[in-house]
Amino acid sequence: MPHADDTVLLVISMGNPAYSAYCLESAARRHRVVLVDSTAPTWELAHIVDHEVADPRDLAALRAAVARLTDRHTIAGVLTWDEYCLLPAAQIATDLGLPGQSSATAAACRNKSAARAIWATVGVPSAQSIRATSLVTASTAARRIGYPVVLKPAAHAAGIGVIKVEQAADLPVAFAYVSEQAVGQGEEGSGVLVEEYLDGPEISVECVTAHGITTPVAVTRKTLGPEPLFQEVGHTVLAGDPLLAQVGPVAEAALDALGVNTGVSHVEIRLTSSGPRLIEVDARLGGGLIGRLVQLATGIDLPAVAVDIALGREPDLTATRREAAGVRFLSPSASGTVRRAQARTELGAPDWLERLRFEHEAGAQILLPDQGGNLYTGRLAHFVVTGTDTDQVHARLEQVTNLLDVEVSEAA
Repeated sequence: MPHADDTVLLVISMGNPAYSAYCLESAARRHRVVLVDSTAPTWELAHIVDHEVADPRDLAALRAAVARLTDRHTIAGVLTWDEYCLLPAAQIATDLGLPGQSSATAAACRNKSAARAIWATVGVPSAQSIRATSLVTASTAARRIGYPVVLKPAAHAAGIGVIKVEQAADLPVAFAYVSEQAVGQGEEGSGVLVEEYLDGPEISVECVTAHGITTPVAVTRKTLGPEPLFQEVGHTVLAGDPLLAQVGPVAEAALDALGVNTGVSHVEIRLTSSGPRLIEVDARLGGGLIGRLVQLATGIDLPAVAVDIALGREPDLTATRREAAGVRFLSPSASGTVRRAQARTELGAPDWLERLRFEHEAGAQILLPDQGGNLYTGRLAHFVVTGTDTDQVHARLEQVTNLLDVEVSEAA
């Protein structure tokens, strides 16, 4: 449905365009968009009608930028898909009297420790968790919980800084690693959490909440890299996944307990031997191109749904496809310099290959998270495929992987 009035939707922060450009493109098809981000727009100019440059995590600077935009436009909705801008976006929506999460809900979703405390009070199953301020308190917490444990930053996302610790002798190195990764979390959470290790596959439930009613629309099945880290290396989505009936109610309960009453959410769950257990709730569209996978598999356009909810419209949750889709994130085994990064001619351009993006060109440095880098400095490429079912999707992901010509020379 094209936009038909002269109001605008305020988008706060693009995030990494390799993974969020499709969100802005979808939003612009639904309504006129204005953007506040820390850098001047380039490619975004084709999809927005105005912008202001300001640090979106600095509330005073953000409010000043929004004030300048309100002098020129009537803002009818506020939206972000950037994890680290959830609280500022909630505060701006409140300032403008527009739909959005409360500041308390946004903060609880950002802080894993606070979320677990809330879930414990209402009986939503998650993991035992203790905040540690030092190696000594981390050691005490680990003994209380029992090894193996998981250490993680209190308010990061996408597996950043998450590590499994099998025994007490491994704790000092793990705590130092997580403490280093825990910088830049934002005011909503700080420090390190020591948590119970949850066994079983990891999935997420993509949910839509409108008028206070939550509808789970898809299950994302995750592929994680080898332990002790929990790096996401791929996702798949299958339309009509039978698992949705089992985990959907758990996701609904988790969102309800945190007070999430509007928007698109991403609820992460472990399928343990004792049943589904909550990992975290992200009160925004799932990262890692999950929204795009949901659209390719089901036809439901989650960025467009988020726009409609932000503007007070009724979202369209009609599934128009019954297929499967998957993404894989390719990283080398060690940090180093990219020598080659290209597809072999045999790959061609099959219609089931939705995208293939090399994130670093020849000559660029790859720095893995456990070697001083982060989620994005460690990724060489990502690609998305479609299929009739997940078996076909996995086969095609393997096919693409085997037809990439990549070489990374290890750092000396």
